[in-house]
Amino acid sequence: MDPGAAPLEHLYTSQTHPYFRAPHIYIAFPRRFLPGQQVLSEEQVRSLGLEEPGNYRGLKLDTSDGVFMTSRGGTRYDRTFMEAFVRPGMDLRNWVSRANTAVLGVVPTGPGEMSLYVARHKGQPSHYIERLALRLDGFASVRASYAGGEMLTRPLTFSGRRLVINCSTSAAGSVRVEIQDLAGRAMAGRALAESIPIIGDEIDRAVAWKDGSDLGALSGRPVRLRFVLKDADLYAIQFR
Repeated sequence: MDPGAAPLEHLYTSQTHPYFRAPHIYIAFPRRFLPGQQVLSEEQVRSLGLEEPGNYRGLKLDTSDGVFMTSRGGTRYDRTFMEAFVRPGMDLRNWVSRANTAVLGVVPTGPGEMSLYVARHKGQPSHYIERLALRLDGFASVRASYAGGEMLTRPLTFSGRRLVINCSTSAAGSVRVEIQDLAGRAMAGRALAESIPIIGDEIDRAVAWKDGSDLGALSGRPVRLRFVLKDADLYAIQFR
C-alpha cells in the first residue's frame, strides 16, 4: 500500500471495497495501531478484568482506532484525512489494541442512510459488533461557517445535463454555484448572481439558475465550479 506523502502508520485490515454510490472509488477503513501507547491505568486493567484467562490471549493494551482512506485502484491510497474516523470512545474496553476494527462493507440501511459496522471489545468475552450510521456520502464535507466560505474546483469536463449535490444547510444558510471558464470568467447564465440559493438538507438536489438547471450546452467543455456556502456542508457533487 502506497500512502503517498502521508506519514507511515501501522494500518491493519484495510477492508477496501467499492463505494456503492460511486463504484469507481474504493473506500477503506483500516485499524490504526499505536504500539506502546497504553491509555488504561493498571487499576483500570484490573477493574475490567483484562488480565483474566477468559480474554483472547493476543489481547494487548496498546491502543487502536479506525481511519478512512480512498483509492482509485492499484496500490495507491489517498490519506487526505489523517484524523480518526472511528474513535474508541468513552467505553474503556475499546482502548485495547484490536478493538475498533471495521467489518467489510458500507451498506445502505435506510432512506438517506448508510451504515458501517465495527468490532468493539475485541478479544474480550463481551466482544460485539456495533452499527454506526452515516448520511449517504457522509464521509467528509466542505463546511462553511455563518460568515461564509468558498470552494473552487480544479478544471473538469462532464457529461450530462444537470448538476446534483448532496448538501445540508441551516435555516439561515445556503449553497450557491457559479460555473466558470478556465480563465475564471462566469459562463453566460451561470454566474453567482443568477444562482438560485439552495436552502435545506437533501441527498440529491439539482442546482438551478434563473433560466433553469439545463447544462447540456456546457457538456464536454472544460469548466470550473465555484461553490459559495454559508452555514452549510457540501458532501458530494455529480453530473447526470
